Amino acid sequence: MPRLLPALAAALVLLATGANGFRIEEASLATIQQGFGNGSLTSVQLVRFYLDRIRGLNPLLHAVIEVNPDALRQAARADAERRRSSGRYLAAGAGGILHGVPILLKDNIGTRDAINTTAGSFALLGSVPPRDAGVVSRLRRAGAVVLGKANMEEWANFRSLPGTDGWSARGGQARNPYVLTASPCGSSTGSSIAAAASMAAVTLGTETDGSIICPASLNSVVGIKPTVGLTSRAGVVPISPRQDTIGPICRTVTDAVHVLDAIVGYDALDAAATVAASKYIPHGGYAQFLKKGGLQGKRIGVPNGFFNYANGTVQHTVYQQHFYRMWLQGATVIENLEIENLSVILDSLNNGEQIALPAEFKLSLNSYLSDLSNSPVRSLAEVIDFNNAHPVEEKLKEIGQLIFLAAENTTGIGAMEKAAISGLNKLSADGLEKLMKEHELDAVVTPDSALAPVLAIGGMPAITVPAGYSSSGVPFGLSFGGLRGYEPRLIEMAYAFEQITNVRKAPTFLP
Repeated sequence: MPRLLPALAAALVLLATGANGFRIEEASLATIQQGFGNGSLTSVQLVRFYLDRIRGLNPLLHAVIEVNPDALRQAARADAERRRSSGRYLAAGAGGILHGVPILLKDNIGTRDAINTTAGSFALLGSVPPRDAGVVSRLRRAGAVVLGKANMEEWANFRSLPGTDGWSARGGQARNPYVLTASPCGSSTGSSIAAAASMAAVTLGTETDGSIICPASLNSVVGIKPTVGLTSRAGVVPISPRQDTIGPICRTVTDAVHVLDAIVGYDALDAAATVAASKYIPHGGYAQFLKKGGLQGKRIGVPNGFFNYANGTVQHTVYQQHFYRMWLQGATVIENLEIENLSVILDSLNNGEQIALPAEFKLSLNSYLSDLSNSPVRSLAEVIDFNNAHPVEEKLKEIGQLIFLAAENTTGIGAMEKAAISGLNKLSADGLEKLMKEHELDAVVTPDSALAPVLAIGGMPAITVPAGYSSSGVPFGLSFGGLRGYEPRLIEMAYAFEQITNVRKAPTFLP
């Protein structure tokens, strides 16, 4: 592996600079649109840059499962639209800033086109969704180019208890671009790696319990986990309608917020959730909350039980410095707060999730599969049979499928499942929700995805921002979490924090 790295570094220098001197590596949406506007860049050139970069890096990182054979044609159409409109496609709003921009989608986000949607599994290879996922339809209307599908932990890490740490049968073992032997986390693994390594302008992930926040943190990018229902889940391979959400993973808070603006809103195919959450969408969108003074006057809680780093460690020192910086920016940082029943909430084997989630998964997955065309499998039972018939490809001996088997043994949402869901709701109401209301908090902060289970059971949002790098070079993040609909406050704080710390750096590809 070490012998490969000098050649990789040389290749990256060539890949980073494209036509007319435009530098692709780390390019933001604003920079890309500036290139479109001044003629130094076209969408076709940009797509070619990313395709070349994927060809160069993917054998090492395994971040991308499949590229879209139609991407260049989509890019050419965007260029033609831009020429005809004389700039009208760059009008105010998220649609303007995403026009002609390539985006990678996590492989559980459905597209009705030439690329597959498989959740990383060979069991779904060749299946055809009846339509684009709701968020994909919105991205297409905004003019984005679907570049391809990103690798992910197979079945969003809901196949077995051990998990796969960024592995899927179709995509292989994904690798952290900062330290190749470090965990890349999951399940939105490939989306986070691709964003970090500039294999796409922006990416999209999904989260049920930490699947955006964890890989974004460990790959030094920004991830937004929206309030459940703020973004449509229609056309996405599901786990739980109570907890599933779709969100952006990008290199900056600004880019992530522009993508969020493009994908939020009502969807008739996910009506109940999107109607309930639509009241949270602010008039004028989310980009208005990108404020450098966004920490001023904010009340930020630091719950006990998360920042347990020994004195002298990099993490302990860096997080303490960050709290001090937030205080200097006018935030009130309140430490030593207790989330009621935290140990129970964090214990997924005993908090009720082990009863609720498998039943929800079986119902949701069977419904999704029944809507597909030409699918090799039509039910969870058939997926289980497929894995049994392909034990080598699906690493059945090493990984197993215990969660699948438990889910298949459920019989719907009965009294036991309803009691478990009620218990989870109570844990959320008496825990973080009560704490934030009593202390009038705008957010709580935790390292990486430590708060993910607490937020998951309440359908609450979070944003993670790069916070630092360990002594061995592995990234870690700081997550801002809040109550349902708190995205405007979280964006203000996350953006201001990003601007005053400026932590993120490009991947190092250390062996």
